[in-house]
Amino acid sequence: MKLRETILQATYSLQANKLRSWLTTMGVAVGVFSIIAVMTALQAVDRSVASGLSSLGSNTFEIQKYPATFFGGHGRNRFVNRPDITYNEGLAFKKLMRGKAKNIGIQVFSSGNLATYESLSTNPDVTLFGADVNFASANGFDIETGRNLIENDILYSRNVALIGHDLLNTLFPTGENPVGKSIKVNGKVCRIVGVFTKKGAAFGESQDNLVIIPITRYLAHINVKRSISITIEASSQKEYQATIDRAIGAMRVARGLTVEKPNNFELRTNEALVDSFREFQRTISIGAFIISFMALVTAGVGIMNIMLVSVTERTREIGIRKSIGAPRKSIMRQFLLEALFLSLTGGLIGILIGASAGNIVAIAFNIPPIFPVTWILISIAVCSGIGISFGIFPAYKAAMLDPVDALSSR
Repeated sequence: MKLRETILQATYSLQANKLRSWLTTMGVAVGVFSIIAVMTALQAVDRSVASGLSSLGSNTFEIQKYPATFFGGHGRNRFVNRPDITYNEGLAFKKLMRGKAKNIGIQVFSSGNLATYESLSTNPDVTLFGADVNFASANGFDIETGRNLIENDILYSRNVALIGHDLLNTLFPTGENPVGKSIKVNGKVCRIVGVFTKKGAAFGESQDNLVIIPITRYLAHINVKRSISITIEASSQKEYQATIDRAIGAMRVARGLTVEKPNNFELRTNEALVDSFREFQRTISIGAFIISFMALVTAGVGIMNIMLVSVTERTREIGIRKSIGAPRKSIMRQFLLEALFLSLTGGLIGILIGASAGNIVAIAFNIPPIFPVTWILISIAVCSGIGISFGIFPAYKAAMLDPVDALSSR
C-alpha cells in the first residue's frame, strides 16, 4: 500500500470514531497548552523587562531602601526595619560624589494619586514624584514643552510641576497648552511648567501617568517620612562599575556606617533586574516543562489504550487485508500513523489555544503578539515522539496478528 493510501486509510479509521479520537487528542492538547501558554507569557514579560530597563537610562543605577525584586515573605523584616534614606543623606551623598558621576538625581514617589483640572480628572492611579533638577536626565525623560525643574524651585519649595503625556491627554484633551495652567493633585494646587515627551510603557505600566514636583515641596506637604531613592548616571560604560563602587562607598559614609556594619541600602541595576527575572523564568520554565511532560506521557498512555481497543475492534479487517496480501509493514505503518495523527492533532490544538492564552499577557503588557517558535517546534517534536512511542506496541500487535485467527474471531 502506498504512503498516500495508508494516510487516507488512517484518516478514515479515525473519522469512524470521532468522539473517541477527539477525547484522546484533548489529553495531548492539555499538556501542550500548559507549556505553550506559560512560555508565551514568559516571553511577553521578558520583552517587557527588556523595554522597561530603558526607564533607568543608559549607564544608570539606583540606590534605594528595598531590593528591586522585594515581595516580602522570608527575610522581610531585614528590609522593613532598615532606616529610611533621608533627603539630607541624599544631599550628603551628592556632595561626596561631586565630579564622580555624570548625573545624580534624588526622588521620592507615591502611587494612587488623583489629578484634576477644572471639571476634568484622572483616575486615582497617578504616580506623584518629588524630585530634584536631575530627575529627568538621570531617568531618561525629555522635555517636550516648557522647562525642567530649576534649583530655585527646589530651594524655595515652589508649587510647580511637570506632567506626563497621559495627564496631558486626559486633562487637556482639546490640545491647549498646559504650561502656566494650575492643576490639583490630591487637592493641592500646582502650576505646570513643563510636559515630558511620551515615553510609553514599562513592565506593563505607563511611564507617562506621572506628575513631578520639587522634592522639598513633596517632603514638606505630601509625606515627610518617605524613603528617597537616588539615581546615578555614570559618565560612560567604561566608568560604570567604578562609579558603582564609588557610590557604595559614598552612601556608606553618608549613612554613617562603620567598617564592620553591612550595607543598609540596595543597588538596583539593569543587570540585577535581568538576572533576577531570568532566574525566575528558568524556574518557571523547568516546572512547566516537567508538568507538561507528565501530562503528555499520561496522554500517550491514553493513545496506546485507544489504539489497543482499535486493534481489537478491527481484528477481522486486519485478517481480511492480510489474506489478500497486505504486508505487515503496511498494517504497522497505518496504526502508527493513526497514533501520530492523534498526538499531533492534540498538539496543534494545544499550541493554538496556548499561544492565544499566553498572548493575553502580551496584550496586558502592551506588547505585539508573541509566537514562541522554539517551544512550538519542541512541542511538535515531543508530540511526534509520544505518538510514535505509544503507538508502536498496538501497531506491532496489529501487524503480527495471524490472518486465520483474525478471520475466525468474532
